Amino acid sequence: MAHVRIFKHYIHFPFIILGLLESLAFILAIFIAVPTRLAIGDIEYEYHYFEILPSAIAYAYTILICMNAMGVYQAKSKEGKTGMFVRTIVAFTIGSLIFPIFYYLASDIFGVIWRSVLLIATVYALVLVFVVRGLFYGMVDENAFKKNVLVLGAGHRAKRVLEDLRNPEDWKGFNLLGFFPYADEEIQVPNYQIVQSYSGLKDYALTHGVDEIIIALDDRRRKLPVEELMACKMEGIQILQEYVFTERETRKVSLEVISPGWFIFSEGFNRSSTWALIKRFTDILASVSLLLLAWPLMLVTAILIKLEEGWRAPLFYKQVRVGLNGNPFEVIKFRSMRVDAEKAGQAIWATKNDSRVTRVGAVIRKYRIDELPQLFNVLKGEMAFVGPRPERPVFVEKLAETIPFYNERHRVKPGLTGWAQLCFAYADSEEDSREKLRYDLYYLKNNSLLLDILIILQTVEVVIFKKGAH
Repeated sequence: MAHVRIFKHYIHFPFIILGLLESLAFILAIFIAVPTRLAIGDIEYEYHYFEILPSAIAYAYTILICMNAMGVYQAKSKEGKTGMFVRTIVAFTIGSLIFPIFYYLASDIFGVIWRSVLLIATVYALVLVFVVRGLFYGMVDENAFKKNVLVLGAGHRAKRVLEDLRNPEDWKGFNLLGFFPYADEEIQVPNYQIVQSYSGLKDYALTHGVDEIIIALDDRRRKLPVEELMACKMEGIQILQEYVFTERETRKVSLEVISPGWFIFSEGFNRSSTWALIKRFTDILASVSLLLLAWPLMLVTAILIKLEEGWRAPLFYKQVRVGLNGNPFEVIKFRSMRVDAEKAGQAIWATKNDSRVTRVGAVIRKYRIDELPQLFNVLKGEMAFVGPRPERPVFVEKLAETIPFYNERHRVKPGLTGWAQLCFAYADSEEDSREKLRYDLYYLKNNSLLLDILIILQTVEVVIFKKGAH
């Protein structure tokens, strides 16, 4: 079991196990910290562990949410142990600052969880989390939860599977045994990845412990080995289409295989009045909360922009973007480029190290501060907190002519942050926009409250560690 699908979103199973173990460690930290504090202060206080259980659970999941926001569970595979250590420390720092808010808001519930207890608990929790993680990674083989995957086919579709999996992060859920060529299909994958077998598909699969067979034949209607696949299926081996496999592993859809029929018959793309109400409530709550926290930063930003370019220079940058169902609206941002950035009146893609960006603009773009005024677009209902990035009409018109189903991304409100923005950072070309559409369609297909929460949490990581800013 490499992945678990929760509310339509795939989550790596080992991360779930590790998260549960660490949450238990955080609860234990509170349970140990209370008697430790009483012993240090020579305080006599009668209590039962059941009384502090709500506090311990609240503390555990506050830290756990902060760790998710910092990308701790992904950091080991991306940045090694050092990156994971740094992100863990940052997560504990943020969590330790946030949790006392609960203490003041609900002191009757927290009982003996004094600030000194929280300090001791944080020390215990840090020690325990590294012990748990050390034991987990030391005792559990990284391949223990991975599935052995065999791709049936070695032609163009098989090559596309390989291209979609070029990111090493996409390989954490499976071991690729190779490509099983079939009939007279033209070989398009590297020879070293071709499986040589003289015993047939079923025998090879059983001999090598194959868990999944991925169908990637170029002409499956005439060449599909139905009897062998049925035999494999009856032996407990899963059979998947290649686009289902790549969606699960890469969290994006394949543009090459989608069609109107794919939209019609695919699981997902659910909409309901209840979900719309929940989504709107979440948007308002998140936007108001962020505005209350960020208004001092927004005030400082406004002053710095005026100081750099003069008091008569415009503070905000307003621009028409394409919104829900293709309807235009005016987005508002802090101005990060020169006033004459598009003096010829022609729309220009923003690029990395763009010379039109001001000094203040470079900083506020790096930390996404320029996006904060869009919270007012969210409150007005023109945008959502989470959704596809809103694009300019001129770009949308051009991209819709060359990229199939590009306008489908406008079936939901554009967002301040989104799945594509997290996974692919910034698009400054048609090819990049094509790739981002794959993530946008994944979001449309699998949207849920859980996915929105994960996106919001991971946006914190993007801001703090300056990922993907132009």
